[in-house]
Amino acid sequence: MENLSNPITISIEGLAKRFNREWIFRDFSYQFKPGNIYAITGPNGSGKSTLLSVLWGQTPPTHGSLSYRVGNTNLAIDEVYKHVSIATPYMDLIEDFTLIEMVEFHFKLKRVRNKLSYDEILERMYLADNRDKFIRNFSSGMRQRLKLGLAIYTESQVVFLDEPGSHLDERAFQWYRGQLATLPASSIVFIGSNDPAEYENATELIDLRTYKK
Repeated sequence: MENLSNPITISIEGLAKRFNREWIFRDFSYQFKPGNIYAITGPNGSGKSTLLSVLWGQTPPTHGSLSYRVGNTNLAIDEVYKHVSIATPYMDLIEDFTLIEMVEFHFKLKRVRNKLSYDEILERMYLADNRDKFIRNFSSGMRQRLKLGLAIYTESQVVFLDEPGSHLDERAFQWYRGQLATLPASSIVFIGSNDPAEYENATELIDLRTYKK
């Protein structure tokens, strides 16, 4: 079984993305190292979500290179998905699943971090009372807690959180901050946001306007 505990380094060189004639970002070179939280900042429409989707391998760049490296080995781009977990406001959940069915389905595809039981996961998301409730009947805040929980409780070396505070009330927002602190010290965490409260513990800030020419 593949080892998902070894730290990963992500390198980009001359990365650029263009839609039609508009450059979203360009000439972006960087090395993302284990043990850091990277805040990808910029105003709405600046390309934060696009950059994140390029980094996790979903969206191909227009120019430049992207590499994931475990020790001395480069990962093939079609293997990256095994090493990342993702939560975004636009990520779909399966409406016809109950909560427990959604959790079971997700973890048939991904490993659970720290060997948590499904009941422990529901308790940590404080959604245990909604175990048999259909996702279609969840509030926007409950959906966001579920997305964040699935990403954080998945065993992965790289965690992508796009606008993590979306739809969260104050209690849920404090829960998000607490859960973020439980991630292994060797993780790479990306937070796409223009709200400083969402990335107050970031070790590095990257303003995408720097790479928009």
